[in-house]
Amino acid sequence: MPELQRLRSDHASALLAFERENRAFFAASILDRGDAYFAEFGARHAALLAEQAAGVIHFHVLVDGDGVVLGRVNLVDVADGSAELGYRIAESASGQGLATTAVRQVCALAATEYALTTLRAATTLDNLASRTVLARTGFVPTGETVLDGRPALEYTLELSG
Repeated sequence: MPELQRLRSDHASALLAFERENRAFFAASILDRGDAYFAEFGARHAALLAEQAAGVIHFHVLVDGDGVVLGRVNLVDVADGSAELGYRIAESASGQGLATTAVRQVCALAATEYALTTLRAATTLDNLASRTVLARTGFVPTGETVLDGRPALEYTLELSG
């Protein structure tokens, strides 16, 4: 069973491989990260770890027994007891319930370890898989928005510690 781990410096190469291998898959449903993301990955990874140490983000990777990253679940814009949730699962691991399980685990961490009370998320209307994960993990639609020029829904989850 894959394990959810807090992002560390030694995850860098496996995380970069995950992002490269799944770039086209992710770009089919969300905005592509762009070439600069990959070219500057090492510096970006170090910067994210510094932000994580400061408590303004909480990044997690879903890792299999061989150290391969199968997904990531992130909490960003942490402030005033709330954060925004984002996640992505490798194409080869999609449809297995891993996103739902990992999001549930991060929601529990958000309440117990990070002292958060509210999580926000958003996904496009055409991303049924993401909408399903949010519904299964207790997120409630709170309004309409636009993401990358496409209609989307905003969601909220009130946490209890």
